[in-house]
Amino acid sequence: MKWRLIPFFAALLLAAAVASKLPLQPSWTQWGQNPQHTGFVAISGQSPTSKLAALRYDPFVKLEKLDWFGNLVVHYQTPLVEGQSVYMEFKTGKWIPCNPPSAWTSGKHCGPNAWESEIWNEKRLEWKNGNLKETWNFQSDWKPVPNADPGGTVGGFEPVFHPVLTPAFLYAPGFGGTLWKVDKNSGKAISQINPFGNNVDPSIFVSGPLTADAHGNIYYNAIQLNLAKPWLSDVVNAWLVKVAADDTAATATFGVLVPHAPKGTSTHCASTFFDPKTLPWPPSRTAKPPTQICGSQRPPINVGPAIAKDGTIYTFSVAHLDSLVGYLVAANADLTPKWQASLQKRLPDGCGVLVPIAKHPRTPDACRKDANFGVDPNTNEPGSGFLWDFTSSTPVVLPDGSILVEVETDYNSQRGHMMKFGAGGKFLASYDFGYDETPAVYPHDGTYSIVIKDNHYPGPLYCFYNKPACKNLPAGEYDITQLNADLKPEWKFANPTIDKQHPTGYEWCVNAPAIDKDGVVYANSEDGNVYVLNHDGTLKGKIFLKEAIGAAYTPISLGPDGKIYSQNDGLLFVVGN
Repeated sequence: MKWRLIPFFAALLLAAAVASKLPLQPSWTQWGQNPQHTGFVAISGQSPTSKLAALRYDPFVKLEKLDWFGNLVVHYQTPLVEGQSVYMEFKTGKWIPCNPPSAWTSGKHCGPNAWESEIWNEKRLEWKNGNLKETWNFQSDWKPVPNADPGGTVGGFEPVFHPVLTPAFLYAPGFGGTLWKVDKNSGKAISQINPFGNNVDPSIFVSGPLTADAHGNIYYNAIQLNLAKPWLSDVVNAWLVKVAADDTAATATFGVLVPHAPKGTSTHCASTFFDPKTLPWPPSRTAKPPTQICGSQRPPINVGPAIAKDGTIYTFSVAHLDSLVGYLVAANADLTPKWQASLQKRLPDGCGVLVPIAKHPRTPDACRKDANFGVDPNTNEPGSGFLWDFTSSTPVVLPDGSILVEVETDYNSQRGHMMKFGAGGKFLASYDFGYDETPAVYPHDGTYSIVIKDNHYPGPLYCFYNKPACKNLPAGEYDITQLNADLKPEWKFANPTIDKQHPTGYEWCVNAPAIDKDGVVYANSEDGNVYVLNHDGTLKGKIFLKEAIGAAYTPISLGPDGKIYSQNDGLLFVVGN
């Protein structure tokens, strides 16, 4: 008789879901799909056989490219999908072009130095009769951190505007570090939450994507800058913010969260060798790099906190004036510090591993012949992870509770390293990988696999002078790579589009791939295709959208019906059966 109860319980579940406004199917509600940012969703994706929709959300692409040497260096939102609804950023306002192009690099108020003239909107789109139609538009007053200060750490890379969905509301970043709570049915603002008092302070900025946990709490990073010299003077303050469903807010400063970091005024933070006369580096076996002023700890500007299933909050922290001094930060659910793990001097794969040790001092792209084995030639110490403001890598909590941290390193040809830490902060492993990404995770067979983009860029390994040791390397393969739980490769898929300009394929431009319940991987490339790869790394299908050389940083997502939401050249593409 039990089978007769199934329809009854199904009806109860349906009624409960409607009453609580819970989605009935898996949805893509935030960066990385879930609070752990694993990029995994328990549905089967569709085959990429047809273009179902194409909508332009960034009308300034041509001007943005012109002002950044032909490249589109913008971080875009993940398309958020729930049922038949799609939520996506759409930019309005204006772009102030530079004359001549790229004059912003000398301080002129144009191009990226004037990106506050843009307006960020969030639109709700709805699938009706096979078409994606606008339901409402919410205009936020959010502004990104300023790009000002030639030589500053933002580098003209436009920061990400990234809302989050909960069962009843959409939350969007607001001006002055505030948070907009928006009714999903009407698109009307319910409240503007200010965790920093009654007055809105224009020097405070929401920094990076918003994250929602399973209880509807919202988390984000915020940063307060000296607006006169935002990147050349120390940060004023920085916070991890938690907002509950009843609009109450709590904050913790990064000074409290990272109590053992060097003080902002310290002049003893790590630096690198810089004198080209001493190349190849390290200058000697005993050479010590110079030190510099640290700056206070604060979040990189495109990082969204990750929330483990036990409620632990993970984010990144970096010294404002020294990107070498970074930490993986763990906080308790009440925002008190749990632990901090330094990213410095962790990597043993420099000279003699990723950088050959010279048999002669003039051997190109090599460490000095008497170099210590494994050291970073730039520091003569074990390699350290950089946390840069123009990347968007975000912490990922793995099924076993360990954490992935994606960092940049300066001795492996503009690539980076993925670092794995245990749930207590112990450094476990690393993998030399292909730069700026939040990996996706496929749980299976009592373990899990990790999918990354693995670009091998042309360029020198560790220096940029016109010297023999800084000779450019040719481009290598551009791969999608799957790793096991120990960060060992399981398979690689090389970009297959080969032409005279790209003899080793095209760069993968996805900065957060997607994986479905069958282990199928979804990623987009600068060759203009969306690729769908089987769980063993073989090609399942692809579809051409639009070639985008020098492409933007674009995450991909899946809808509950398996539709594929990709981006290319400021356009939102939806593909499927």
